[in-house]
Amino acid sequence: LKIPFASEKHALIAKRTIEVDTELQPHAVKRIITVEENILIAAFSTLTIRLARLVANAFLENVDLVVRTLEQFGEEAENPPSS
Repeated sequence: LKIPFASEKHALIAKRTIEVDTELQPHAVKRIITVEENILIAAFSTLTIRLARLVANAFLENVDLVVRTLEQFGEEAENPPSS
């Protein structure tokens, strides 16, 4: 899966955020997440097609949450209020 972000920084934030959660079935699912410029790239290897669908759906839900969080707080997080 290739997910474009507004910037490389946002793609890296997404990668670091999603990588924290390990796969629930590490014997059945292998996941590699990389960033190339502003593109988040996820590659999965699973034992079954059904598991591939479940893993992809869970990954996309995580990406959606990261994107919505960046939209809401990204600019504020990059520019903290000055004292």
